[in-house]
Amino acid sequence: MIQRSHQNDRRSLNFPAVHPCEAISQGTLLSSLLSLSQAICDFHSKLFASQRRNAREAIRQVGVLLVFFEEVLDRGSILSDSSLLCLSEIHHTFQKIQFLLEDCSREGSRLWILTKCKFVASQFRILFQAVATALDVLPLDSIDVGGEVKELVDLVAKQARRAKFELANDDERVADEVFMIMSQFEKGIEPELRSIKLVLDYLEIRNWSDCNKEIRFLEEEIGYEFPDCKERDVTYLSGLVGLMSYSRGVIFEEFNHHRHHRNSNAEEDQLDTRMNLEGPSFLNPDDFRCPISLELMTDPVTISTGQTYDRASIQKWLKAGNLTCPKTGERLKNTELVPNSALKRLIQQFCAGNGIALTKLGRNNRDLKGTTVPSCRIAVEAMKFLSEFLVRRLVFGNERQKHKAAYEIRLLANSKINNRSCLIDAGAIPPLLNLLSSSSEACSQENVISGLLKLSKHPNGRVLIVECGGLHEILAVLKHGLSFEAKQTAAAIIFYISTVKEYRKLIGEIPEAIPALLELIKGGTACGKKNAIVAIFGLIFFPKNQKKVIENGTIPILIDILTHSDKPDLVTDSLSVLSTLADNVEGANSILQASALPLFKNTLQSSSSRAAKEHCISTLLSLCNNCGDEVVSVLAKDHSLMDLLYYNTVDGTPFAERKLVHSSKFFINTGKQDQSWVRQFNTNSLFEQVKFRGA
Repeated sequence: MIQRSHQNDRRSLNFPAVHPCEAISQGTLLSSLLSLSQAICDFHSKLFASQRRNAREAIRQVGVLLVFFEEVLDRGSILSDSSLLCLSEIHHTFQKIQFLLEDCSREGSRLWILTKCKFVASQFRILFQAVATALDVLPLDSIDVGGEVKELVDLVAKQARRAKFELANDDERVADEVFMIMSQFEKGIEPELRSIKLVLDYLEIRNWSDCNKEIRFLEEEIGYEFPDCKERDVTYLSGLVGLMSYSRGVIFEEFNHHRHHRNSNAEEDQLDTRMNLEGPSFLNPDDFRCPISLELMTDPVTISTGQTYDRASIQKWLKAGNLTCPKTGERLKNTELVPNSALKRLIQQFCAGNGIALTKLGRNNRDLKGTTVPSCRIAVEAMKFLSEFLVRRLVFGNERQKHKAAYEIRLLANSKINNRSCLIDAGAIPPLLNLLSSSSEACSQENVISGLLKLSKHPNGRVLIVECGGLHEILAVLKHGLSFEAKQTAAAIIFYISTVKEYRKLIGEIPEAIPALLELIKGGTACGKKNAIVAIFGLIFFPKNQKKVIENGTIPILIDILTHSDKPDLVTDSLSVLSTLADNVEGANSILQASALPLFKNTLQSSSSRAAKEHCISTLLSLCNNCGDEVVSVLAKDHSLMDLLYYNTVDGTPFAERKLVHSSKFFINTGKQDQSWVRQFNTNSLFEQVKFRGA
């Protein structure tokens, strides 16, 4: 029964207890009370970093009542309705007590509970007042238990009524120390390490791993979609994350759990690939958010400082009389808004692949894997101090300190835009590139290259990597990396660098760049293949690179993936590249020579991915345009093709519909070899459907 009310995914200090139903049997209620009481008593072996006295007193009182419940159940006497009602109220309150004790002893929640110490102490007081009230009205004389047990219950009732569940002086003192430290950060003052160590020692946060658990817990609290999590709570939690991130990087010199360290690397690499780097059909939505509104950009534009915003947001900013860049604070040389068509296309492909209508984007799109939250000043200032410390370690530290700093940067830059900005401004990229060239261990190389990947997601990071000569270092890892993880991460960095127009040409001019990406596609892991394909996709936005990609044998490699891969996202990414290459006459001929036409029809027929189908249709249209009758005559003989096109018109996105209209018109106008094929296609029905969906 108690398992029904137990929610592992609840937000801390929220107690979703449920009342036992009115028809519950006496035996079931007592058995559940016994289990619940025993679970509370088991907390005596847990560590309570704060609220120690209150927790001990709560466990002691519940332990006494456990003896009472056991005797009632053993004697088997029939309880009155009023007795059952009182026991039901106690059961309801005990659920909340269990939740409260869970939170006070939860791994990673020590700092959070300490800063909420006044509220937590009041919760202990309120809950045991509820227990006292239930025991006061419990008709104890009518219950068949021994006299000693009745005396114990009377004693608990009095103690629960009079017990002083109060805030401990030590808890209050250390909590005040935390608030003082955060206040110093907020004012731009770096606190003394002695003060921070005092807090950590009190909470028994002894090592890097303990500190990291605190950060993870706080970040999970920020991420909860919960009505009571107001913006001020998020800002406050962000400040605590800033404090603990600073502590983890500055206070704790050693990794105390190297196995955890290695495993966490692997987990993050998978996360990078799964959420951020799977190609144009599944890119990281955080990189597509406007820095002003935090919403996905529907019309991205770039201003004179090089920063990109959604047109509506930056126009509103400018109309308010602001003549500075919202993100950098630089004064604008002019107010010209330059459309960022490459980014817009990537956003459209992301939305198409995830069933999101750009025309319907609103505030709800924050729920799309969002990790960006408004940064509070405490977190910002703490991050500035930490960034400067880590860069000093990268430059002046010994080898162990350098690699530890690289790992910290990898973690810090994983999702927070502000963290990336602080690290870049502090000068992290040049020493990271130096460390990359000298790394002789796979784990160290992975940490450095992953840190650079996170920083390359920031526009300034991409520019600095190239300006500091890092492109050749990245390509060296792509070719000769000490692990597949390092190679696939290098490919991802190539993609981010290729989002800068002039850098696509620069990468394409390096003879070994495209062959190295193709080698990773042929021999890498699934993650490596995806990242390399995405990088190729970024490079072919520069037309001259298309010829180089084709000449290096990319098309047969991608066709082989379509033929043999069982990874739908890998197939979709390959199709996106083929679709772009098919716009080129040479690319279209190469696709035709690879006998790939049946593959496109099979994908149209069997794929569950809208994006994959749209790439197929786009490729077929380009093949018709560039290869003429040689393609049309083959397609015209396939009587089932128009049915597939019609189905995808009904089921597809507006982008697909436009492609389908062009495809259908082309087939009808040029497919003279087989007039029966044309007659089978209901032109009016297709165009009426398109017109209906476009309304």
